Formats: sequence, structure tokens, C-alpha cells
Amino acid sequence: MAALKLFPCRGLFVTGTDTGVGKTVATTLILRDLCSRGLRVGAYKPACSGAATGPDGVPTWDDVSALRNAIAFDGPDDAICPQRFLAAVAPPQAARLERREVNDALLTAGAAWWCGRSDVLVVEGAGGWLSPLSDQSLVADVAAALQYPVLVVARAGLGTINHTLLTIESVRARGLRVAGIVLNEPDANSHDLSTAENAAQIERFGGVGVLGRILFGRSDQLVSAGPVASVDWQSLADGPRAAV
Repeated sequence: MAALKLFPCRGLFVTGTDTGVGKTVATTLILRDLCSRGLRVGAYKPACSGAATGPDGVPTWDDVSALRNAIAFDGPDDAICPQRFLAAVAPPQAARLERREVNDALLTAGAAWWCGRSDVLVVEGAGGWLSPLSDQSLVADVAAALQYPVLVVARAGLGTINHTLLTIESVRARGLRVAGIVLNEPDANSHDLSTAENAAQIERFGGVGVLGRILFGRSDQLVSAGPVASVDWQSLADGPRAAV
């Protein structure tokens, strides 16, 4: 998937070191903060899978609903996520289960809807950085095509140094800038002694700042060594890129 030319949207790409690390939690926090600054904010997820079906039989996707609510968007779901699949597996596999196929070109082209409608576009990947989004493209390929700075969301606990440094290395190998790291506590584990040192070790070996930590049960704020951290997300976003 080649990089796009002259994509006219300023943006930030949010990825994770793995599935379930808290990408949507971090993304919605960023979206709400940008909206509070009076900006027109776009939210985009190239593809998602894993739907819940209500009593009426209508499927819903939690990630899409979270992004929609974060920017108080009343437009079509397709604008936020144009390719949605039912099974809770990687999008290309979920598509095959429905006798469908992920439209590879639409993964990036769908973001163009927000151009002219937003000051900043926040794009959330699916799964981890090297997870497949189609039979041809990984999350990393879509990020490289959009050419946005990449925010990496990682677990706060044991094992995160290795996973985070590998992700940083892979992001840079694709010629992209790592905008920063956010550590998330996806569950309560007060006995994990590694959390006291993980941020400093990631900064030391990764050469990038850990912007803060989202505490378990406190998805409304980012903290840094205790107090609420203040991050200028707009300045971390980059653009313009160019037209699809």
C-alpha cells in the first residue's frame, strides 16, 4: 500500500502493542480533549470486527459507538468505520466468514470523507501494529499510507517494555514518527511491581516520551507521576498530507 499524495487532513494515528491494550480508551480521551478546545474533530477506524447484537437483532460495534460519542457525531457509521464485520476475529477472517472481502483501497480512502469536515482527524487501528486489516495490508501499511505520526498505546504492566520497543522500532522502520507512548491499565493489578519503572525504561531505550498513564477505571484522564497530564494533541498531529 503506497503512501498517499497531498492528503489534506492533519491527523494522528493511534495504534497498540496488542489487541485489548486500550486503544479505544486512549483514542476517545484524545477526541474529547480536542473537542473541548473548540476544534472540529474527526474519528476514523479503517475496519473493525466483533459486534454485539441487541434484542432487536441489530448489530452494534462498541468501538464505533465510543468514537461517535466522543465527538458527538450524528452522521453515518460508515464515516467513522466503513467496513464492519460481525465475528470477533481479525477483519479479513471475519469478512470471509460473511462471504465478504475487505476492500483494501477503502481502508485509506474512507478517511477522505473527513477532509474539509475536521481540523484534526484521529485514526484508530484495529488490533496491534502488525495485525492484518485485509488480505493485502497490515495496520502498519495503512498508517504508512496516511503518513500520520503514530501514538502507541501499551499495557502499563509486566512485559510492556519489550512489546513497546518492538512496536517503536517497527513504526520507525516504515519512516513514521512516533508521537509518544500512552500506558493503559486495562485491569486492576496493584501487585505488578514493574509499573514503577516501565515508563522510564521505555523512554530510555525507545528515545520517545511516555505522555502519561490511564489508570484502571479512570478513562477520563491521563496522569503522569500523580497529577493530571496535559498533552497538546493538536501539536502532535501532523499535516497536511494529500489527496486520495
